[in-house]
Amino acid sequence: MTTETTTILAQPRNHIAGEWVDCEALDTWNADPNTGEPVHRTVTTVAADLERALDLAQRVYDATDFTADDFRIERAEALERAAANVEQRIEEIARVDAFTSGTAIGATRKVAAFLPHRLRGAAAEARTIARVSPLTAGGRDVRLHRIPWGPAAILTPWNGPSFIPAAKVASAIASGCPVLLKPSEHAPASAQVIAECFVDAGLPDGALQVVHGTGQIGAALTGDRRVQVVSFTGGPGAGRAIARAAAEDFKVLQLELGGNNPVIVLDDADLDVTADGILTGMTNLNGQWCEGPGKVLAPQHLVQPLREALRERIARLRIGHSLDEATDIGPISNEPHHHTLRQRIDGLRALGAEIDQPGELPSLTGFFLSPTIATGSDPDRTTAELFGPVVSLHGVDSEAEALRAANAHASGLDAYVFGTDTDRAIAVGARVKSGEVRVNGAKVADLGDESAQSFWGQSGIGGHGPAESIRVFCGDRVVGVDSPDLPM
Repeated sequence: MTTETTTILAQPRNHIAGEWVDCEALDTWNADPNTGEPVHRTVTTVAADLERALDLAQRVYDATDFTADDFRIERAEALERAAANVEQRIEEIARVDAFTSGTAIGATRKVAAFLPHRLRGAAAEARTIARVSPLTAGGRDVRLHRIPWGPAAILTPWNGPSFIPAAKVASAIASGCPVLLKPSEHAPASAQVIAECFVDAGLPDGALQVVHGTGQIGAALTGDRRVQVVSFTGGPGAGRAIARAAAEDFKVLQLELGGNNPVIVLDDADLDVTADGILTGMTNLNGQWCEGPGKVLAPQHLVQPLREALRERIARLRIGHSLDEATDIGPISNEPHHHTLRQRIDGLRALGAEIDQPGELPSLTGFFLSPTIATGSDPDRTTAELFGPVVSLHGVDSEAEALRAANAHASGLDAYVFGTDTDRAIAVGARVKSGEVRVNGAKVADLGDESAQSFWGQSGIGGHGPAESIRVFCGDRVVGVDSPDLPM
């Protein structure tokens, strides 16, 4: 079989007021992570276009009757058409994802194949959201209205370039919020394809607008008084800046920020299950996912056997071009993050860690990195989020010490426990300060159909789950007849 490893990316364009319009090109370039070669200029949105988008979003919101049955039906049908559009472009989405994020094409195809299901789930939510519900009030007419907050700024990262924009936009559209989508400047192409699928589904003007740019555009959106809700997935520095800007108007926030997710290996853990699980977690999406494993805390007698088991597995991986069908793990998505990961590995070495990088790198000149094990640094000083195919491995003397180290600098987002006694492992997991704790595995997909994950501590604000559109993008308003018979 011949593998095609070339993909042509068009210059990103904005979608404002029902039209695709050119962006302003900057002097920097987006690069192919496999070769380092430039593929298109980075872009931004001029002030006049951003103002047009914000103004239309506010006008659309003010003019919409969200309680009308035809509104709910219109949104559901548009989302179903968008899902059908995505189905027609799954291979294109998978290839663009692989090309921009560096994730191997075999993995991005699985992500792309799930997108229509996610959009149809949002369509079902649009049909079933109880927009107006009667409340018990002694015979008086009192109603609970569920109303979208207002224009929503959705800021998405480079590591989930199609899925995260698709999921967030679908939920916001189901709720009725006019959406202003700003994809990551490092991977705008996938979001562009997703936006085309929504726009071509016949959404009314202003329901979804796309504004490209750097953090400067994100700051302009989150600081604008017309934006009422901000949904952001990304780094903690940008998350704090968004929270500070949003505090001025007390905007509703959903911030998924990640952290250094702990892994507790119990003394009865199966070595092969543990090594397989950790390897899966550190190579899923090239390790570039905010819920990936970071700090592994294992009994002293298991540290070296686990280290060797991971070394053997990493050495067998095929590291290569992200569009090559035979590749197990591709390059890091972009040069700045590749540089950051190398710095963090040097930082672990400076903390006393022994560094293992047994993967064989290809002859390509892109942003490649062997999956890395850093063994022996002080766990209390090993706190930075790694966000790549890297884990630190630490010996502990007891389950209690592992829990203390896991919770001392808790990520708040995800954690892992490995052990053969499932009841014990779940009991330990329930004591970790994280919104989700996986036992004996490290997959990306939700643990269950009704999974609802809160962002604890420094991992962010809010959460995600099946009821995301209601919880994040809608607020409640009680309207009804008062009574002189009430006690006060």
